Amino acid sequence: MKEKEEILSTLLFWDKLNKAEKEELISYSDYKCFDQGSFIYSHDEACLGMVIVIKGEVRLAMLSEEGKEVTLYTLNEGDVEVLSASCVVNQITFETQIQAKEDTCLLILPAAILSKYKENNIYVRSYIYEILAERFSDVMWTLEQILFYKIDTRLANYLLKLALNNKDNVITITQEEIAKEINSAREVVTRMLKRFEKEGLIAVRRGSIEILSVEGLKKIG
Repeated sequence: MKEKEEILSTLLFWDKLNKAEKEELISYSDYKCFDQGSFIYSHDEACLGMVIVIKGEVRLAMLSEEGKEVTLYTLNEGDVEVLSASCVVNQITFETQIQAKEDTCLLILPAAILSKYKENNIYVRSYIYEILAERFSDVMWTLEQILFYKIDTRLANYLLKLALNNKDNVITITQEEIAKEINSAREVVTRMLKRFEKEGLIAVRRGSIEILSVEGLKKIG
């Protein structure tokens, strides 16, 4: 695993910290690893702080009072998350949870240190709000998908995205996981996959999906 300083030095405000602050951040930042499916953070837990994904992939979701969840976005290696630092950024008022989509390791910058730097260093504060703006853009993209695109378009786009990211037309994923990712019901996803399969676009197997026609899915997306 990379050294803490190597990872922290990629943060845009790193060079704006003095020597003592850098040493403090290195000392108090903590590596944590989570198994696939584990919850990393939820709204009823203590404020976590800033999170940097070192390995793996995480899913961030928003919860309703009834327990219904909406996937807002996913984060991969190198991505930074600040919605888990609600005690640092008062503007974060909605309830979120973070879950490991696969075996994942994170570097966590503790909330207490982050809060102190945010108040005393404009570069830290600017970086936090820059990341918030990026995540807000991700949330708006998700909202646009839900409101303005039909389920077949969302599903086709998601399958194409997975194939591109994995560089493989065989995607290892369950229908339940797909439903969560595109914010739909499992039954709807199952029905749509059967339609795609009937049209010769995909082959559905237990725990995986093979894309047979990329161009066909692109026409839907």
